[in-house]
Amino acid sequence: MADHCKPSKRRTHNHLYSETSPYLLQHQYNPVNWYPWCPLALRMSTDEKKPIFLSIGYSACHWCHVMEHESFENTAIADLLNEHFISIKVDREERPDLDQIYMSAVQLLTGRGGWPMSVFLTPQLKPFYGGTYFPPTDRAGLPGFQRILETLIQEWKQRPEEIQTHAQQLTTHIRNTASVPSSATGLSEKMLDDAFLIQNKQFDDTFGGFGQAPKFPHSLDLRLLLRTWYRTGNPRPRQMAEHTLTHMSNGGIFDQLGGGFHRYSVDNRWLVPHFEKMLYDNALLIPCYLETFQLTGNSNYAETARNTLDYVLSSMTHPDGGFYSTEDADSEGKEGTFYTWNVSEITTILGKRRAELFCSCYDVSKQGNWEGTSILNRPKTIAENAAWLDISEKDLLHELKECSQLLLNKRNTRIRPDRDEKILTDWNALMIDACICGYRVLQDKRYLDAAVQAISFLLDNVRTPEGMLLHCYKNETAKFPAYADDYAYLIHALIQLYEATFDWKWIDTSSQLAELFIDHFWDPEEYGFFFTGKNHETLITRPKIGRDNVTPSANGVAAFCFQRLSQLTANPRYALLTEQILNRYQSSIIDYPQICPQLLLALDEYLAPSRELVITAPDNSKDLKLLCQKINSLFLPNTVVAVLSEKHRRNHPLFQGKDIPGNQLALYLCQNNSCEVPVIGLSPALDKIRSLIPPHARNRNVENE
Repeated sequence: MADHCKPSKRRTHNHLYSETSPYLLQHQYNPVNWYPWCPLALRMSTDEKKPIFLSIGYSACHWCHVMEHESFENTAIADLLNEHFISIKVDREERPDLDQIYMSAVQLLTGRGGWPMSVFLTPQLKPFYGGTYFPPTDRAGLPGFQRILETLIQEWKQRPEEIQTHAQQLTTHIRNTASVPSSATGLSEKMLDDAFLIQNKQFDDTFGGFGQAPKFPHSLDLRLLLRTWYRTGNPRPRQMAEHTLTHMSNGGIFDQLGGGFHRYSVDNRWLVPHFEKMLYDNALLIPCYLETFQLTGNSNYAETARNTLDYVLSSMTHPDGGFYSTEDADSEGKEGTFYTWNVSEITTILGKRRAELFCSCYDVSKQGNWEGTSILNRPKTIAENAAWLDISEKDLLHELKECSQLLLNKRNTRIRPDRDEKILTDWNALMIDACICGYRVLQDKRYLDAAVQAISFLLDNVRTPEGMLLHCYKNETAKFPAYADDYAYLIHALIQLYEATFDWKWIDTSSQLAELFIDHFWDPEEYGFFFTGKNHETLITRPKIGRDNVTPSANGVAAFCFQRLSQLTANPRYALLTEQILNRYQSSIIDYPQICPQLLLALDEYLAPSRELVITAPDNSKDLKLLCQKINSLFLPNTVVAVLSEKHRRNHPLFQGKDIPGNQLALYLCQNNSCEVPVIGLSPALDKIRSLIPPHARNRNVENE
């Protein structure tokens, strides 16, 4: 950890002035004498025998802004912090290792978590008190932050031994919760079936999604539902996924004008979002909609995915490649101002007739649906609206498209929410994966170009000379050693990029990263990947995580992508890693399946018969292009695709014994380490692909041929 703390150049700055994180820079003028997490601040805590106040948040966090204004700009509170504590501010997106460790402490102390996170540590970095948002004074059942500080100051002076004992007990508990016993009782489909029973029990049949408000997208659960339907033929999981995705895309959680999803809904019907937009949410939702489009042929799902991709490409993309992190919830000092409308404003822009039509379809009224204004959403279908308005569906869609563009043009003149322009390796890898999925399913080369540009940006800018990844890029500087998420997600994205381009260099690169990942993060004794590498800064614990958070766990993604990488490279080591990870977290999968859907996706991949489609064809083969387009239009889980051509010829086990028969295309179906006799020609190859689809899914997959 570099000692990058520097004295303030001006008295009006605190020690955050030289940081690159927008979140930290937002606090550089606070009267609180903030430090970043750095050796100087930690050493001062030890030397001065002062506890640490650790505040963790992120730039798009609405309640982080509220607590800053109420407490961190309050001179009385700042004086208490400056005199009695070493105050450290951390961007959770830069330091997810610290966020995970101390979030565990807050959850143990309070039973819940969230941001801003407020934790008090001993000089040995052990937590002894914490929570999330605190108002400056007692309010609405919450203790005031100033009173908390005054109480802790007295406790630190009068009962230091008790605090140290409590901190040690809490730290021990955190370490113990990070340790999950391995199991070897047998991985089975029953684990997948039992997980669905819990999903079904928690499902909201009225509005879709799981549980009540606040409601999060649960992208991984939705993808798992699609695989459950595909595997079992039970129509219920598919209905659950479609119901949820339809309500979300029609709700206020989806930006009806500009595309893209907000972070979550504060109500149970997806109307009122928490207005921040996170790159990872959109990256994870895009494949959900595209896979559902593959299964159903319903163009509404494709349109939602396309609008989300186009939002990211237009508003969240660095000119040289790479994707920005977030857009804020607030603009002009208020949450949601950028996105909401009233009738008079819409009438001024569209005119009376068109305004009445638009407002009817998008739930805009004089009284509003949120705090006197209206969040655009679509409570009725196009068919229902067309019947109500006595207009054809085609004409209505045309009118709404023109109205939406006019309103979007007007909205673009408003003051936009702030954008956090950090480029994070893990979130970028998720978005690269989404772009590749967009290219394959929608056949729009813009998305492939964006994926290639972004992955090239990462490989050029967030790697050390030794090839190790870094986590964060901002202002032409990459920093922070990468975490397990960075490696696992990027390895998976590279595999996906191979299956989109069939350029073996992406498999070579993924294999190189896989070896670094294993060497620096793998636990050879108890299995699983640690979240931090072996040369990482020493913290109070080194977590090894199987549960998913807002993003999938690195172990779950690693188990999934190493299974696929083993099929493509014929490297048995990768298949063994998948098995060891799944056995390591078997008890979690059985006892708490609702918190580890990514491991369940990996289990589904592992249990299915390994299946490879190996295509051989001459260069520039039109039949090859047509066959790949057909494969990409289908939902074919548990299947990897590889191509051998003159251009992409490889001396590799996967291609051994396979030839390009003259000027014809050939398709080899390989399952469980053996290959069938190839089928020659496009038409027989298409028939073979169709035969792979289970009967209950076959009509939906091929109905639009």
